[in-house]
Amino acid sequence: MDAEELKALQAPLKDRYRQEPGAAVVTLRSEGRIGDGVTCSVATSRAIVEAGLHPATGGSGIHACSGDMLFDALVACAGVTLNAVATALKLDVKGGRVRAEGDLDFRGTLGVDKTAPVGFRDIRLTFEIDGNLPEEECTNLLKLTERYCVVFQSLKTPASLGVTLDVNPA
Repeated sequence: MDAEELKALQAPLKDRYRQEPGAAVVTLRSEGRIGDGVTCSVATSRAIVEAGLHPATGGSGIHACSGDMLFDALVACAGVTLNAVATALKLDVKGGRVRAEGDLDFRGTLGVDKTAPVGFRDIRLTFEIDGNLPEEECTNLLKLTERYCVVFQSLKTPASLGVTLDVNPA
């Protein structure tokens, strides 16, 4: 897809969202089923993924880890966003790699140390781009990718988060 095709694809959407701001608000959903052996099966748009405990918490390693899935979502969103920005700006990006990694102290999630945080302390997102880009274009590409990547922004500035529990009698 080139810049003109991308602009043509998005122009009617942008026009509609300018005229009807409420139409731009879409609720995304995910659902899972609690399973045997401390697992939860999540129906993604392409396959069912069975998530389980990370080996550092007693898992076997045969199930997906939700922390890895978080990074999968970050990498996917950042990669698509970078690609869309590069396309819109007509930058010479021929491909590349996106990598996310983060540091997690499992003492927190296992309740071993009440002062250890539950969750990632540091998350690093790295791009390795194939192409010919001057430093100014690289700076702009990175700035715009960070600005428009939904998952990155959601991690950087968390949304309000609520939890409910409904019990269905067995």
